[in-house]
Amino acid sequence: MTHIPESAKVGKNVVIEEGVQIGERVTIGHNTVILKGTRIENEVSINSNCVLGIQPSGNKKMRNSFASNDQLILKKNTKIGNLVSIYAGTKIAENVFVGDHASIRENVMIGEGSVVGRAAIVELNSTIGKSCTIQTLAYVTGNTVIEDNVFLGPCVSMSNDKYMGAKDYELKGPIIKKGAKIGNNASLLPGVIIGAYSIVGAGAVVTKNVKNSEVVAGVPIKKIR
Repeated sequence: MTHIPESAKVGKNVVIEEGVQIGERVTIGHNTVILKGTRIENEVSINSNCVLGIQPSGNKKMRNSFASNDQLILKKNTKIGNLVSIYAGTKIAENVFVGDHASIRENVMIGEGSVVGRAAIVELNSTIGKSCTIQTLAYVTGNTVIEDNVFLGPCVSMSNDKYMGAKDYELKGPIIKKGAKIGNNASLLPGVIIGAYSIVGAGAVVTKNVKNSEVVAGVPIKKIR
């Protein structure tokens, strides 16, 4: 039976499966479901109507979707909003904030102090560094690498399939280097590299690599500084 410390605060209609690990001074909101294989460390706050530790599923048309034997781990002082879904095999570091309605798939790594905004989506096998900001409704495609201190504006979108399912292709999301800033509604094509401390303007379509410290904008992008 799962041990729930006396210091934890658990709301109404909460489901906690066998084998869940819960630390001290954890708060769990009403109607939240925590599935087996989840580890919640001290002082984590989880709001209402969340589902944590989901096992992925799919069909033969979907690539890279498989059951995960790894734990979902929420490190100390992480805060999870309402109606959030997070899959098994993901590891969320200390002091991370995940906004309402966000979805984080399996085998994702999120670094210390980062923010995943309201209704943002982070797909499987992606890595997000420390102190990143992923704003409202941003879409981080699978197999993406985001280094430390990156900013993604609202509704930024990415893709990882060069042929849009027409033939086999190794899925490659963008690589976004440290300190880069991506403006709202920008679109990043598969495998592009966004250089360190570069800036991508709002609404831009990134079809090629961006060098370190460059400023680009437009459809498709052009260097403006």
